[in-house]
Amino acid sequence: MDRATFACSTAFFRDHNSSSQGAISLPGGHVDFIEKVESFTYSDFFRDYLIPNHPCIFSAKFTEDWGSRRNWVTWDGKPDFDHLLQKFGEALVPVANCDVKEYNSNPKEQLPFKEYIRYWKEYIRNGYRSSRGCLYLKDWHLSRAFPVQDVYTTPVYFSSDWLNEYWDAVAVDDYRFVYMGPKGSWTPFHADVFRSYSWSANICGRKKWLLYPAGQEEFLKDRHGNLPFDVTAPDLRDKSVYPRYNQSQPPVEIVQEAGEIVFIPSGWHHQVYNLEDTISINHNWVNGCNVAIMWCFLQDELAAVQREINEWKDPVDDWHLQCQVIMKSCTGIDYKEFYNFLKVIAENRISILENGLDDEASAKNTPKAAISTLGMLHAVFDLKRTVKVLTSLSANEDFKKLDLTSLSPPPEALLHHLKAAIDTALL
Repeated sequence: MDRATFACSTAFFRDHNSSSQGAISLPGGHVDFIEKVESFTYSDFFRDYLIPNHPCIFSAKFTEDWGSRRNWVTWDGKPDFDHLLQKFGEALVPVANCDVKEYNSNPKEQLPFKEYIRYWKEYIRNGYRSSRGCLYLKDWHLSRAFPVQDVYTTPVYFSSDWLNEYWDAVAVDDYRFVYMGPKGSWTPFHADVFRSYSWSANICGRKKWLLYPAGQEEFLKDRHGNLPFDVTAPDLRDKSVYPRYNQSQPPVEIVQEAGEIVFIPSGWHHQVYNLEDTISINHNWVNGCNVAIMWCFLQDELAAVQREINEWKDPVDDWHLQCQVIMKSCTGIDYKEFYNFLKVIAENRISILENGLDDEASAKNTPKAAISTLGMLHAVFDLKRTVKVLTSLSANEDFKKLDLTSLSPPPEALLHHLKAAIDTALL
C-alpha cells in the first residue's frame, strides 16, 4: 500500500469507525446498479452500502470469470443439466416443496441430486406442473461438499466475512449456499440468519426480489405479532387480521438478471421468486459493520424465549441455562458461543497486527488473505467494533448469570488484550 493510499484509508476508517448502523428507507425505492468492476472499490462499497445498510446490484461483469458461469450454463442461458449431473450426480441435496406451508416454512427433504435433476426436466416438459409440487433445491452447502470445484470466487466486497471465518475455524458449518429451481419456485418472507448481510449471484436465470427495509416488517405483522408467510397474499389487506398493513411502505422491487449480484442489507426482510429456471450462489455474512445488529437480534431472541417460559422460572433451578438452550435450538447460537465467535475473530485480527502478513498466507483463501487485501487498518476497525460488542456482552446480566468458567480467556482478559492491540497498532 503506497503512502497516499494509506493516508486515505486511515482517514476513511477513522471517519467511519464511530458510525452507528441503521436501516434507512431508499428515496423512491431506488437501488443503485454498479456497472464497472474497475471503477468500484471496496471503500466505495463500505461507505455507500455497508455502513448505511443500503442494497445495491452488481452487474454481470463482476461474475463473468466464474467457472460456474462458463460451465453450468448452456449456450442459450439455461442450466446445463448434463454437466451438473456429471459433476454432482451422486450428491444428496436439500429440496423444499414450494407448494406446501408447514410451520411457516416449506417442508424439506434430502434427495439424490440426479433424482432432483430428473424431476426438474420432467417438470419443464409438463409445462411447469407436477403432482410432486414445485420443488426447489435450497441451502446446499456445495462449497463444503466439493471444495476443489471451480465454481466461483467471493468478490472482495464480501470478503470481510466473520460468520464463515468462525464456522470454518470450528469446522461445524458454513453459510455458503447454492440454490437451483424451476420457474415459479420461491422463498417465503423472511430476514436472514442472525440478521446477517447476504449476497446472491445468479449463475443463470432471473429472480424478482421484494425488499422491506429493517423496521418495516413491524407493519406487516398480524394481530398476534406473526409475520406473513407470503407478503403478496390478499389477506394482508384485511385490517382485522393485519391491523397496521396500511402503514407499511411498498417493497423495494428488484429484477435480477443472469450474472448479476444482489446485496441484501442486514435485517431487511425479503421474498424472492425465480422468474425462469435459475441457479444462484448465496452467502450470509456478518462483519464489523453489522455485528452490533447481530448482538441486538440475539438479545431480542433471548427475551422472546424468556417471555414464553416465564411461568417455569421459579421451579426450575437452571432456568437461565434452559433459555440459552432453547434460543440456540431456534437461532443456531447462544451467548457463550457468541463470545467464542467474537474471540476467534478478535484473536485472528490480533495475530495479524502482532505478526504481520506472510506471502504464503496472503495467497490463500484465509482470514489473513482477506485482511491482506483490505489492509491492516481494516483489522483495527474490526477490533474496535469487536470491543464495543464484547463490552456490551460482558456487562449483560443474562450473560453474567451463566457459568463462564469454561470461557478461555475470560472476557475481561480478552477485552484487555484487544484494547492493548488497538493502542499498539495506532502508535
